[in-house]
Order: sequence, then C-alpha cells, then structure tokens
Amino acid sequence: MNETASLRARAEIDLAALRANVRVLRERAAGAQLMAVVKSDGYGHGAVPCARAAREAGATWLGTATPHEALALRAAGLDGRIMCWLWTPGGPWREAIDADVDVSVSGMWALREVVAASDGAARPARIQLKADTGLGRSGCQPADWPELVTEALAAERAGRVKVTGLWSHFACADEPGHPSIAAQLAVYRDMVAYAEKEGVEPEVRHLANSPATLTIPEAHFDLVRTGIAMYGISPAPELGTPADFGLRPVMTLAASVALVKDAPAGHGVSYGHHYTTTAETTLGLIPVGYADGVPRHASGTGPVLVGGKVRTVAGRVAMDQFVVDLDGDRPEPGAEAVLFGPGDRGEPTAQDWAEAAGTIAYEIVTRIGARVPRVYVDGTADLTGGVPR
Repeated sequence: MNETASLRARAEIDLAALRANVRVLRERAAGAQLMAVVKSDGYGHGAVPCARAAREAGATWLGTATPHEALALRAAGLDGRIMCWLWTPGGPWREAIDADVDVSVSGMWALREVVAASDGAARPARIQLKADTGLGRSGCQPADWPELVTEALAAERAGRVKVTGLWSHFACADEPGHPSIAAQLAVYRDMVAYAEKEGVEPEVRHLANSPATLTIPEAHFDLVRTGIAMYGISPAPELGTPADFGLRPVMTLAASVALVKDAPAGHGVSYGHHYTTTAETTLGLIPVGYADGVPRHASGTGPVLVGGKVRTVAGRVAMDQFVVDLDGDRPEPGAEAVLFGPGDRGEPTAQDWAEAAGTIAYEIVTRIGARVPRVYVDGTADLTGGVPR
C-alpha cells in the first residue's frame, strides 16, 4: 500500500483541473482580466498551490478576503497584482503598502487609516474604492460616495495613495433575472461615472463574481473575480452542473475504511441511536467526522462510495468518525471510501453533500479542516508523493 493510500483521510487537489477551469472562465469573460480568488486557504484547496496554478493558466490578479491572507501569498513568493478587501480598524495597512498589495476602502475610516499608514512609505498605497450598490455588506453607500471620492483624490494628489480600482459585489448573481441585478448594474455604472468625472482613473473596474462571470456578460467590465467556479463547483446549481459550464471539480475527499464488522438486527449505531439495523448486516467505520469538516447536518443523509456502491451515513456524524451500513458487503480495512469528487467513478459530488446537509457546496469544500492533508496531483501525476502539506 503506498503512502497516499495509507493516509487516514486525504483531499486530493487536481491542479490540472484548476488550470483548465481558469482557462474556461477566461474564455467566458474574453476581454476582461481574471482575478483568482484564493481566500479561506483557496476555499479549502490550499491557497498557495492554487494561486500558482491559476497564475500559470493566465489569472492576472489574486484575491483574498483578509490582509493576512494576501501577505501570506507575498511571503510565499507570489508576485503580480494581489487584492484584499476585508479590513478592520488597526489592520496591517503599512505591511500591505510595503508588499504592494491593493487594499479595498469602503468608508472614510479606512481611507484615513491607509493614508496615515502611507506616511514615509516607499510607494503610495494602492487602494480600490468599494461601492455598496445594493448588497448591504461592505462598501460605500451612494449618499457617501462623493465624500469618499473627494478625499481619495486629495490623498492621490498628495502622493499618498493611488486609486487603482472601483468595484462592488452582486447580491443575487446566482439568480439570473432577479431584479436586483439590473438595479445594481445601474447603481454601479452611476457611481463609477461619478468617480471618473471627478478625476479617478482606475486601472480596473469590477463587479462580476463567479455566477456573473458565467451568466451576466454585461457585468464583466475590466476584471472578473472567480472564486468557487475556479474550483470546479457550479455557483448556480439550479442553472447547471459544473460540466454544463465546462468546469471540473478540483477536490476529491476520501478516507480509508478503518473497520468492517458484523452487526445483528436491531443494533443501534452511533450517538442517540438515530439509526438501528433492520437485519443482520455489516458496518463500516469511516474515520472522519465534523472535526475534519464533515457536516453533522448530513447525519443519516450523507452519501459515500464504498466498494463500488454509494452508501449513506448511518446515524450521527461524530467528531472523528461515522458509520455506513454495508448491507453485508465486506471491503477490507483500508479500502477507499470516497465522500465526494468529480463524479467520474459514480462517487458523490460536493453538491450532493450540500443537498444532504441543507447548505451550499461552497461550504462543503471550504470547511474541510487542516487535519485532512491535501495531496496535490496534476491530472494523474502525484506532485507530493502522498506527503501532506
């Protein structure tokens, strides 16, 4: 048995699939640059390897939520444009300026902090002004936009900042035809027009996330930000599978069966005995649980491929393990149990687990924890020799 196979559990990350997905998304947004979003450790796939693969496939920008994520990319040797957008007061503004990271500014407090941090820096701070066009999270409200633009331009004239972008984010891009889409586009265009009339000369204007990249071409502008779609998961399952969009899932989550044993009829399984065997059967122990990111909400519903058949989680998902009813089959301990993958071998997908847990596939892949080693492969070539990162 090789080292990869002997791991308790592993998340195999297919970098060839990721590069192919980036190329598909670039074609969908021809004429616009592509930002590869690698926040939350690359949606659970590993930020640095995925960022490198995305760059190889033509992504010109990298995007993160927190500044620490962006600084970690720089520390790993990734060059080119990087942007981060989730700031709180007292954040590492100067470190971001020194690392030539673009930072998002949603209000006056953030502008004042980044301007203060630029004092004595070797370069102006690169800032992107974010407009709240209707999502209601971060971003500057239209009523406050003139003040933010005016102050940003004053700081730019003083050589303290460079306004590099004007951007916003959709609320319902995964629901084509939703009235908020047209409304947000109109507000965004108005806010961009105002800023440009006042003298802002942005390098990039961007609004499109993954679903907008795939379904709203009029929202592409200069740059699209692709997150979940880059990892081969449909951002709008009701509109199409990954294959329908030309995408391939990048992560396969598998574990080694830890135990197979006989159980009589009427035997309770796992905490609370929410599952009881109906006949004499065999039970298989899968050594992953909610500490690894397997959702407890999928107790009794989560699908797993074991021995060529899709089984269902029997009873509660525990912290470190769960059980499947093997219906008398007897795979050897160490046999592979595939929780989700591309579906090529009949295994479930992340979307199947999302439906089983009443959530979205974004959460399924992102929540896979650090206790599960990532094993990087390139098509069929194992890049790590099974050694976890």
